[in-house]
Amino acid sequence: MASFSVPQRILHWVMAALILFNLLFTDAMETYARLAFGGQTPTPDQVSAANIHAYVGISVLALGLVRLCLRFVQGVPPEPREEPPFLRVVARISHWAFYALFFMMPFAGIGAYYFENRTAAFAHAGPMKLLMWALIIAHIAGVLVHQFYWKTNILKRMTSGVS
Repeated sequence: MASFSVPQRILHWVMAALILFNLLFTDAMETYARLAFGGQTPTPDQVSAANIHAYVGISVLALGLVRLCLRFVQGVPPEPREEPPFLRVVARISHWAFYALFFMMPFAGIGAYYFENRTAAFAHAGPMKLLMWALIIAHIAGVLVHQFYWKTNILKRMTSGVS
């Protein structure tokens, strides 16, 4: 397998967009949580706005499951030979950390939003969110190192499908 399949590439970019949306646009959910955990009743408009964040998160959960199944069924391309062995291990750990967050963050969000669990809310909006940002930054940095330092054209495996 030289590159990711078309469904794998589509899922990657759709999930990236959904995750970035939820990471960047948190105001509605934060307002809802502040009111709900403070004993106040959010307005219908505030609930509707918070629902968007929740539905995007649930979509990430569902798409993450499909993506994981595709990974097991179709496999993934091998790491480029130019990548040092230690960084191959780091890349594998990072990718599996992403998959873990694809499931843990939505479930923590569900616990916070639908079951008013404060611990889940803290984990979701605190350490998990920070880890997701760190992984995204490391992921982009890794792609840039591959593209411009090692010149592996790894970016094409997730865009045009050519490696």
